[in-house]
Amino acid sequence: EFPGEVHVFSPAYREEEFAELLSYADHFVFNSPRQLKKFGERARAAGKQVGLRVNPEYSTQEGHAIYDPCAPGSRLGTTLANFHESLLPLLDGLHFHTLCEQNSDDLETTAHAFEEKFGQYLPQMQWLNLGGGHHITRADYDIPRLVRVVKHFREKYGLEVYLEPGEAVVLNAGFLVSTVLEIVHNGMDIAILDTSAACHMPDVLEMPYRPPVRDSGKAGEKPYTYRLTGPTCLAGDVIGDYSFDHPLAEGSQIVLEDMALYTMVKTNTFNGMPLPAIVLRHEDGTVDVVKEFGYEDFKSRLS
Repeated sequence: EFPGEVHVFSPAYREEEFAELLSYADHFVFNSPRQLKKFGERARAAGKQVGLRVNPEYSTQEGHAIYDPCAPGSRLGTTLANFHESLLPLLDGLHFHTLCEQNSDDLETTAHAFEEKFGQYLPQMQWLNLGGGHHITRADYDIPRLVRVVKHFREKYGLEVYLEPGEAVVLNAGFLVSTVLEIVHNGMDIAILDTSAACHMPDVLEMPYRPPVRDSGKAGEKPYTYRLTGPTCLAGDVIGDYSFDHPLAEGSQIVLEDMALYTMVKTNTFNGMPLPAIVLRHEDGTVDVVKEFGYEDFKSRLS
């Protein structure tokens, strides 16, 4: 439905889905030599570009190994030890994706590690995909360094270089509006919201991270501190501890910011939690409800 090239990657393709993907994808990136050998010729015969994801075995991430494709034992990407020259006739390009919300200094050091391992094969490639995780729109992002990395591969090897769009496309965009349902006290004030970390913001628990809340501070920074929590039965359905200038009460609105990226695609209805409505706010302040979800949406997933 979008114009331009369609790129697809999977750690392992299913036979039935691959046949369907051939009808609309332009670039196929495979994760392992076996998958490349199994499907690569079919992709080539259909006029598609074929690539292999490699693992440069160079980790630049700290504190959240769940998002580190170079972590020990990672299933993502082919290591040099598992790469063989016999694969070259099947390949148009190579791909690595190792970053997550990072600056271009990490890209530069990773690119150097990648080139040390796989640079000998680049003259036989048409393109190189540097993956995603580049925080290009962040205020402190070093764009000139990114340009140097891209120009290096273009000029030295004559490659077309791809960067995958990621979180940076919608950085600091979108917000999730929630309402305080109840305030309880157990060693501290605890606000129970109609928004769930487990259902609406699973990255809060998985990464974990502390989402920004409008007009709030860290615990103890402002006069009134609360633990913001969800209404599910999960004891750990906790968004985080925040402080406010004024006391919260039943009906208070809490606005969670920077929610455009994963808020909709990772939501779920655990415990019967309703999904948040999708609302478009115009520059003049008016709002349009694009879509609301109800019981029929839940039911249609099951029967």
